[in-house]
Amino acid sequence: MSASSTRRPSYAAVLSVPHARRIFTAALVGRLSYGVAPIAVMLAVARATGSYAVAGVVMALFGATVVFLSPYRAALVDRYGPRRALLPMALLHSGLLCALAALSWRSGASAVVLGATAAVAGASAPPLGPTMRAVWGELVGDRRLLQRAYSLDGVAEELLYVVGPLLVGAVIAVAAPAVGVVLGALLMAGGTLAFVMSPAMTAVRPAGRPKSASDEAGSLRGRGLLQPVVVAAGTGLALSAVDLLVVAFAAERGQGDDTVAWVLAALSAGSAVGGLANGAVDWRSPARVRLALLAAGLGLTLCLAGLAPGVGVLAVAAACAGFFVAPALTTAYLIADEAAPEGFRTRAGAWVNTAVNAGSSTGAATAGLLVERLPLGWCFVVAGSVALGAAGVAGLSALHPRHPYPTGPKGLVLKRRTG
Repeated sequence: MSASSTRRPSYAAVLSVPHARRIFTAALVGRLSYGVAPIAVMLAVARATGSYAVAGVVMALFGATVVFLSPYRAALVDRYGPRRALLPMALLHSGLLCALAALSWRSGASAVVLGATAAVAGASAPPLGPTMRAVWGELVGDRRLLQRAYSLDGVAEELLYVVGPLLVGAVIAVAAPAVGVVLGALLMAGGTLAFVMSPAMTAVRPAGRPKSASDEAGSLRGRGLLQPVVVAAGTGLALSAVDLLVVAFAAERGQGDDTVAWVLAALSAGSAVGGLANGAVDWRSPARVRLALLAAGLGLTLCLAGLAPGVGVLAVAAACAGFFVAPALTTAYLIADEAAPEGFRTRAGAWVNTAVNAGSSTGAATAGLLVERLPLGWCFVVAGSVALGAAGVAGLSALHPRHPYPTGPKGLVLKRRTG
C-alpha cells in the first residue's frame, strides 16, 4: 500500500495515496478534540467551582497525564496494534470527559473528584498524532512523499489548535461550557472509530511484546533519537516563553490583548507557511543537518525579536521565527521515524511529541520568572538561546551520527544524501 516512487512529489500526490484521505480526515476529527476539550474543561470547572485556582490545578493534572504518559500509551499501540489499543483508550477517555461534563454541569462539584477524573481522562487519551505519523510511514514508501505527508500533517495539526478554541467559543455562546466538553468527547470517539476502521490499518501490524525491557529501551536510545527529542523540547520551551513575553511586551507599551492575538497569529501564520514550503522542497541535505540549521534559525530570529522597537516589528519578527517552527518539528518527526526500528515507530514519534509539550509546560513558568528579573529584550535572547543550544546539540549529532545508514519506511535502508 505504498506510494510509487515515480509519483509526482506533491501534496496532491500524498492525498492520492489509497485510503490516505479517509484515514487522515478521521485522524483530524479525533485530534480536534485536543483543541476543544482542554479549554472547555477549564471553563466548565471554573464555572462549577467558582475558582480559577481549582480550574488551573485540574487542567494541570489533565495536561500532565496527557503529555507525560503519551510514550507509554504509544507503546501499547506498537505492541497490540492501533485497532486493539486505540479504541479502548478513546472510549475510556470520551466516557471520562462526559463524566467531567456531568460533574461540572452544576455548581458545587468536588474539586478532588474533578481533579481525579481529569487525571484519569488525560492518562487514557489516545495518541492519535504519533499513530497517524506511523501510518504515514507505512502508506508512503517514497521518502520525498513522506516529508510532504509529515509537513501536511504538522500544518493541519496547528490549524486544529486554532479551530478548537473557536468552536468552544461558539458553543458557550449558546450553551454551558460542559456542552463543549461533551463535544470534545464525541469528536474523540467518532474520529478514533473511523480512524481504526479505515482499510489503511491493514498495513499496520502489531509488533508484539519485546523480549525484555532492556531490549525495548535500547531499541529507542541507541537509534539516534536524542537529536530530534532535544530540538523538539527546545522549540517547545522557546515558543511557550515567547507567548508570555509577547503579553509582557504589549503591556509594557500600553497595548491590549487584541495586539497580543495579532502577534501570536503572525507566529502561527509564519509556521504554517514555513511548514508548507518545507514540504514542497526536495531537499538534498541530510535531515539531521537541516534540523540543526532550522533550530539555529529559530534561535537567531528570537534573539533579534528582542530588539523590536514596536509591536509591528515584533509581529514581523514573530512571523519570521514561526517560519522555522513547523519545518523543525516536521524534520524532527521524520528523523524519529527513520531512526525507529520496526515496532517502535509510534513510540518514537510520541517521545518527540512529549518533548515539545514538556518544553511548552516549562517555558511559560521560566519566562514568568525571567520577566521579573531581566529587561524584556534579554528575555527574548534567553528564549532564543534555548533554541540555539538545541541547535548545537543537533549539530554535534549530525557531525557524529551513530548510524550512518538509518532505517527508513518499511525497513528500507536510506543512504544519506550529500551536497
